[in-house]
Amino acid sequence: MKLLSYRTDAGPSFGAIASDGGIVDLRARLGADFADLHDLIAFGDVTKKLAGLANASSDYALDDVTFLPPIAQPEKIFCIGVNYMNRNEEYRDASEAPKYPSIFMRTPGSLVGHGASLVRPPESPQLDYEGEIVIVIGRAGRRIARGDAYAHIAGLTCMNEGTIRDWVRHGKFNVTQGKNFAASGAVGPWLVTADEFSGYDDLRVTTRVNGEVRQNDTTASLAFPFDYLISYISTFTTLAPGDVIATGTPTGAGARFDPPRYLVPGDVVEVEVQGVGTLRNAVVDEKVVASV
Repeated sequence: MKLLSYRTDAGPSFGAIASDGGIVDLRARLGADFADLHDLIAFGDVTKKLAGLANASSDYALDDVTFLPPIAQPEKIFCIGVNYMNRNEEYRDASEAPKYPSIFMRTPGSLVGHGASLVRPPESPQLDYEGEIVIVIGRAGRRIARGDAYAHIAGLTCMNEGTIRDWVRHGKFNVTQGKNFAASGAVGPWLVTADEFSGYDDLRVTTRVNGEVRQNDTTASLAFPFDYLISYISTFTTLAPGDVIATGTPTGAGARFDPPRYLVPGDVVEVEVQGVGTLRNAVVDEKVVASV
């Protein structure tokens, strides 16, 4: 089942992709108990809850709505760095493979939905793309065993974990600045529920810029697979429904070309995840309003 958040002239809502390809408005169908997709995921058995709507006709066409990030305001957004096995070699620093995952956080305002513009800020021309598979947590847990980890997954979505490259090098030990410029990344177009996947060990993620394939790999190459990430992160914090884990990007980001191939206005970035779909966004320059 594909679940999404969106906006119409009537305001924000959430829904499911109907059998006719349109959108069933779940906020209207489910009532006041569910204000958004986060509430529905936190409820628990989403598939069972929506079983009666399996053959419902759509309320909106996809072109009638503005896509929002599937979870509009997640409590926590975790991003995993250098998680594909050959990514460590990209750095050419002769370092050993990491023993533990590198983790940093993003803010909700740094991510837009499918079809929205990725914004290149005036502070830097080095806006880069990073195609990733994203886990959305469905069931809360602390110190989750690896053997139980998959039961905590609500579903998967796509992310372009956009990065302002020179800003990730401003500090010696952090990347936060370059990972959190407003609207520099995107997530969506929807969440595909966990029951749609037979496993997570060989899912393909492909990134295209203006139709050219730049990244192409599968989760078989992950240094730290999904179950390990869930177990590890839940050791130091409680994972909550709606929390997001971006699981890392393959080789081929723009910074790794010689010379680098950063994004410019007019570029179109597509991140396709097997079993999920394609997240598509175009790049624009930020319109800066002078301060008074």
